[in-house]
Amino acid sequence: MAALRALLPLLRIQLRPAARCYALRSFASGANFQYIIAEKRGKNNNVGLIQLNRPKALNALCSGLIEELNQVLETFEKDPAVGAVVLTGGDKAFAAGADIKEMQNQTFQDCYSGKFLSHWDQLSRFQKPVIAAVNGYALGGGCELAMMCDIIYAGEKAQFGQPEILLGTIPGAGGTQRLTRAVGKSLAMEMVLTGDRISAQEAKQAGLVSKIFPVETLVEEAIQCAEKIASNSKIIVAMAKESVNAAFEMTLTEGNKLEKKLFYSTFATDDRKEGMSAFVEKRKANFKDQ
Repeated sequence: MAALRALLPLLRIQLRPAARCYALRSFASGANFQYIIAEKRGKNNNVGLIQLNRPKALNALCSGLIEELNQVLETFEKDPAVGAVVLTGGDKAFAAGADIKEMQNQTFQDCYSGKFLSHWDQLSRFQKPVIAAVNGYALGGGCELAMMCDIIYAGEKAQFGQPEILLGTIPGAGGTQRLTRAVGKSLAMEMVLTGDRISAQEAKQAGLVSKIFPVETLVEEAIQCAEKIASNSKIIVAMAKESVNAAFEMTLTEGNKLEKKLFYSTFATDDRKEGMSAFVEKRKANFKDQ
């Protein structure tokens, strides 16, 4: 009951009509965004930064927000200058969950026939590395969105949870699957069945989060990590990401076979030759993404 009482203020916020931003945000592609802010950051403008921007609704994930997110991801995917992406929210909330108002009147037929929430999956198929910079609440769909990313950095006051059980439903965008793989069955089961949250410190101890930073420096730390990644060969980074992700889908034997094939494939690239030559010659590698 304590967890339910703590959650009710958040649920009331999400049940309000969709919050409207006062101004539309422009992006390099020329698109106007209502629920997100997107820009390129880093010394070489090689990091895509996406900020969820529905502060009055604690960044509740409405359909329009997800559509805009997917549009920006597609733009960054095609941009050869972008080597990694940082996804963040506000200081109070990364995303406090899905927009309950949008789904409260859905029927089974609506969900099944319309493949409800299927458009959330684009982030998990994004080829370039994505770092989630989580401040505040990452609950329900917000936690699921963070877990679709490749790396999670957390602010000191971040909280993670899957409280769908308190609404009479269960996670529907990967929460039962990705959370279990990240923190193990016992903790995942406890979080899913009780709706209880865990702190940033508990999340790091459980393996959900890799690093914790002060709230005010979190995003910049994530951008610095993204810059390091983006300075490497993009084609080799993509291979490395594919190989690590395969560990969640394959047996150890199958995963090792894929890793060997991808490892061998690097020897067909100019960047592998450049990287090893630079090491032998004691100079910095100049990767061309070829």
